[in-house]
Amino acid sequence: MKKLIKNGTVISSTGADAADVLIDGETIVAVLQPGSDVALSAESGAEIIDATGLYVIPGGVDGHTHMELPFGATVASDDFENGTRAAAWGGTTTIVDFAVQSVGQGVRDTHEEWQAKAAGKCAIDYGLHQILGDVNEQSLKDMDALVHEGVTSFKLFMAYPGVFLSDDGQILRAMQQAAGNGALIMMHAENGLAIDVLAEQAFERGETDPVNHGYVRRPELESEATHRAIQLAKVGAAPLYIVHLSASEALEQVAIARNNGANVFAETCPQYLYLNVEDHLDQGFDGAGYVCSTPLRTKHAHHHEDLWKGLRTNDLSVVATDHCPFCMKDQKELGRDDFRAIPNGIGGVEHRMDLLYQGVVNGEISLPRWVELCSTTPARMFGLYPRKGTIQPGADADIVLYDPKRTWTISVDNHHMNMDYSAWEGFEINGHVHTVMSRGRVIIENDSYTGSTGHGQYLPRGLSDYLI
Repeated sequence: MKKLIKNGTVISSTGADAADVLIDGETIVAVLQPGSDVALSAESGAEIIDATGLYVIPGGVDGHTHMELPFGATVASDDFENGTRAAAWGGTTTIVDFAVQSVGQGVRDTHEEWQAKAAGKCAIDYGLHQILGDVNEQSLKDMDALVHEGVTSFKLFMAYPGVFLSDDGQILRAMQQAAGNGALIMMHAENGLAIDVLAEQAFERGETDPVNHGYVRRPELESEATHRAIQLAKVGAAPLYIVHLSASEALEQVAIARNNGANVFAETCPQYLYLNVEDHLDQGFDGAGYVCSTPLRTKHAHHHEDLWKGLRTNDLSVVATDHCPFCMKDQKELGRDDFRAIPNGIGGVEHRMDLLYQGVVNGEISLPRWVELCSTTPARMFGLYPRKGTIQPGADADIVLYDPKRTWTISVDNHHMNMDYSAWEGFEINGHVHTVMSRGRVIIENDSYTGSTGHGQYLPRGLSDYLI
């Protein structure tokens, strides 16, 4: 049956308009002027969905999640089934997760492993980036093959020596390969070797609490690595996407590069817009719940203000989550006596759309910019547009009806992520997801989940729209 969404305000990356949206099966077939002859005709034989008082927005695209990610002696607590269901509750209808190659593993083997983890499990549509933790001749060849198969982005690390870290020569070679095959290079930009020195010195001084994770991962070391990645990308002639940028100093490096016309992009995450060292990480062992990398920054600098400004100026192009959840019990507790052993990650896939909408309420960004950051740009960045990230004829009917008048409070008692705490406990939100559709199917309605395991489809991706 056809569906017609009526009486809502359609928010796109370019504006807000009263419009009706006609859906046939899994696809949007028309965006209609309310009251027009065509719109009135479309009502015949269609299921009417009344969106009075609601925003009608494209489903969220979270381009940075880590379901089932191994970290040290444990594994992220959300699997693809539970994690994608939680994403749906928060208005995200597409994720792009990461297949993970560590040192000594093969790219194809790990990619197939992650395909198997996700297959038949996801509540929403999903794609995969590929992490390169061991850049060698075979890895470079596998990059080309994966691009042809729809895996068009590769993540490298300047951190985590012995597990993921690539040296500058390996990074340059991967960038040169990407320049040839059209892929996007994603970079975790922190100077991991220097961080490990500071971490060891802190531990030897008996400074073992979680807050030291934030102290040793200094903003200068994020800035230095960001600058170095940008220069390597210039030499390698490759596009560069900096993940989870948290520090003003790193943002400055991105802004300089973009002002000079470089093909450089960056994302930030909600935790870096709202959370800080003093109020969250510096809470005795409870601060372990806020250990992530890059780390939270001090509230006594201008990081929050600068990141919000970066979202307005487009020096920050995307807001993702870096969703990598761990429970306090038996997981974060692994680092009770040594902050270096705390699994790095915060769960947030369920709350990204709401937390960024709060930025609209607070006057930090506009409604169209909210949609652009959370849906349209990530879809374009990762080769999913115009199938995802937009409400227009031919796009998948991934649509969220959002209620701007409903207020609520985030808590471990009402979230759907597989975690025994919430990093967002007590955050008041002035807005709430009302209805979520994935490829035309209603999967969230009336505060109930109506989707199903395995509904989500794997998405081979094209090349980024933003590469020049």
